Amino acid sequence: MSETDTRWRRGLPGLAYPERYLHELSLELTERFDGTFNAETVERYVLESYTALLRTATVKAHLASRVIRFATDRLTALAQAKGAFTHDVPEVLFVCEQNAGRSQMAAVLTHSIAGDRVHVRSAGSAPAAELNPAVVFALEEIGLDVTREFPKPLTDDVVQAADVVVTMGCGDACPVYPGKRYLDWHLDDPERLSLDDVRRVRDEIRTHIYDLLQTLEVASHE
Repeated sequence: MSETDTRWRRGLPGLAYPERYLHELSLELTERFDGTFNAETVERYVLESYTALLRTATVKAHLASRVIRFATDRLTALAQAKGAFTHDVPEVLFVCEQNAGRSQMAAVLTHSIAGDRVHVRSAGSAPAAELNPAVVFALEEIGLDVTREFPKPLTDDVVQAADVVVTMGCGDACPVYPGKRYLDWHLDDPERLSLDDVRRVRDEIRTHIYDLLQTLEVASHE
């Protein structure tokens, strides 16, 4: 067994042959980001992403696909922050505590309203295991698909890549960088609300989004 394989095996308990799966993912992403990041950086991001999601994972069947998406998005954000990847549309990051309610609604609604005219990410300072069921229902009842979404921890790379960071009750957890626009939307936490009140928060978020898009000079495609 090589030194690299030994390191993977030692650091990744709790999943059948995780070192094989994560090593293959690292090789795939190393090829994808060739010329931008070396193999060691990619391996570190894959391992960190896996470890972060494993802390809150309740259904291991979804873990593999989530690690792929999370690690890929973090590396993409890091490349954007370093100027290796250019982006032609505003980057907006929505942050709340659990990334299970408000920030998820904001990201999904923004994508629905603005389409590809804005690129959105969301994260949580203390992410939950799964999305709030009332939030899922409130979005699905207006025709929005959230089946691929999941709570993600807030990481430095996605903050660095953002042009606008919108916080919603995450306290002082979000790092502040010069040259970025920070907004704080005061919204009730859906975790303690009835379905009707979750709908109200959803509609409040929609209003905030229209205001934000106007300041970004982004037209709605609705």
